[in-house]
Amino acid sequence: METKQSLVHEERIINAKNGFLMLFVSTLLLAASIAMCILGPVLSGMDRISGGLCGFLIALGLVLFIVSIILYCGLKILNPNEALVFALFGKYYGTLKKPGYFWINPFCSPINPIGSKNSFTMGANGHTSVKTGTKKISLKTMTLDNGKQKVNDELGNPVEIGAIVIWKVVNPTQAVINVENYKNYLSIQCDAIIRNTARIYPYDTSEQGDEKSLRGSSQEIADIMQLELQEKVADAGIQIIDIRITHLAYAPEIASAMLQRQQAAAIIDARQKIVEGAVGMVQMALDKLNENEIVELDEERKAAMVSNLLVVLCGNKDAQPIVNSGTIY
Repeated sequence: METKQSLVHEERIINAKNGFLMLFVSTLLLAASIAMCILGPVLSGMDRISGGLCGFLIALGLVLFIVSIILYCGLKILNPNEALVFALFGKYYGTLKKPGYFWINPFCSPINPIGSKNSFTMGANGHTSVKTGTKKISLKTMTLDNGKQKVNDELGNPVEIGAIVIWKVVNPTQAVINVENYKNYLSIQCDAIIRNTARIYPYDTSEQGDEKSLRGSSQEIADIMQLELQEKVADAGIQIIDIRITHLAYAPEIASAMLQRQQAAAIIDARQKIVEGAVGMVQMALDKLNENEIVELDEERKAAMVSNLLVVLCGNKDAQPIVNSGTIY
């Protein structure tokens, strides 16, 4: 029988006590316990109190000492844009989000699967340093660099695409309870969204230009990625602020062929513009000659003139004029 995973959607804010007040109370209890443990034997040696009362003072001092140590364990410091999620005997207790110095139930334990492990970082000199994990959850705006990944577009062409995701944790309770590691969860979902979105659109627009493409409609496609990714990570208490495509190119194995294709298309477009302009100029020249009655040309001479003008206007090199001093007939 299948069971559906229970997700936590409601966040309970802890009304923590003032940390400085509880620090004073804990210190006072600690001082009182030490005083009882010392004064009991001293007064008993001076025959001021009986042996039974001395034992009671020592026992009470030990109890107060243990209580003061336990109270010290409830003191917590929270910086701005940080949060702590607490569990009490295996159940969700509450979340502390207000910065300051507080005291909470010392039997509560903070939970954060990411901060519970040590992180290893490689320095520039090749030495590995170990950073002790923290149970605090950062509420600051962070950036996820997805890096480059190779996918196939709608036409099956391999392309390389990379994006950055600007995000932050808005519900730390959901971030640590609903998913195991919210940073890895976000990264995996981002990879899947980018791959699935890239498969739907071609790299470049078609000849009709009536559809979206990865290159021509990058902003619209990034907005679509943002909406889809927000749906996936909503239960993890993450807000997607923005997505930007930072890298987009054909894969190296077809980059040269696609570049030649683009160059050929550009040459064809340029030639088309040149021919259209040349035909217009030839038509204008013939109209001016007929309008001003400068010279009368028969159809054969007009064809020769049109041919010469098109060669001059459409050629890649400068024309070399030939001066004819005789008659054209």
